Amino acid sequence: MRDRIDIDSNDNSLFVTSQCNNRCLMCAQPPLQRDDVEYCFQKNLSLIQSAPVELPNIGITGGEPTLIGDKLIELIRYIRQYLPRTLIHILTNGRRFADIHYTKSLVTSGVDYLLAGVPLHSDYLHDHDLISQACGSYNETMKGLYNMARYHLEIELRIVINKINYKRLPKLATFIYKNLPFVKYISFMGLEDTGYSIKNQEQVWIDPVNYQNELEQAVLELAGWGMDVSVFNLPHCLLKESLYAFAQKSISDWKVKYMECCEECRMKNECCGLFSTSKKQSDKLMAI
Repeated sequence: MRDRIDIDSNDNSLFVTSQCNNRCLMCAQPPLQRDDVEYCFQKNLSLIQSAPVELPNIGITGGEPTLIGDKLIELIRYIRQYLPRTLIHILTNGRRFADIHYTKSLVTSGVDYLLAGVPLHSDYLHDHDLISQACGSYNETMKGLYNMARYHLEIELRIVINKINYKRLPKLATFIYKNLPFVKYISFMGLEDTGYSIKNQEQVWIDPVNYQNELEQAVLELAGWGMDVSVFNLPHCLLKESLYAFAQKSISDWKVKYMECCEECRMKNECCGLFSTSKKQSDKLMAI
């Protein structure tokens, strides 16, 4: 956990628990069955008290934040007390929001400047549940998304691209447009090859250059339909040029790295770089 909030950092997050009810095949931070909720809660209260009031955004992450129950609601209220204008970005699998009463309680604790980042692995139920390693997670996540929309909670859909889901990216784009038109942001994300991804590399790893056609079709179609779509965690040299405008500098400042060839690249200042934590990198990296 962080010892302080750094206003100059692009990754100020409150870690609320290491527990999770999913076991995603490519999880970068595998969950632990550890009784850490109260320790993390007290630590986070101290961090919030010390944060500068002009902090632009703060994350809430884990594990799965909703597993701490009402303490998450209390934490949001506490943030609102000390940081009334700070965007709160909750990273959640969305399953707990299938409970309409919990959704309402959380949203009414501070819906202004609140954004939920929710992974949707596929439009196809069985692929989503396979990736999450949790039977029924697709249905719960979808119900959670609709409940969030009912109470006007802003949503970012996060799609981590892997070997299982990449072929259906265009179908997923159509599915989102037709069935989830209320989401505020859609983020297609390159895989961080660490944690469970290393153990499950044969199932999930694919070189980004090998899914560019599917990614291009999905991104351009969503953009053409007027949806706010971005590409995270993929360096420009692995992207089609048509996707440069959607690529974001998204990797946390404490784990980003650039290769030797990047020093000569004309796109380095715009490029997100690479995960220093990844065991495997594309062999197609090059200067542009």
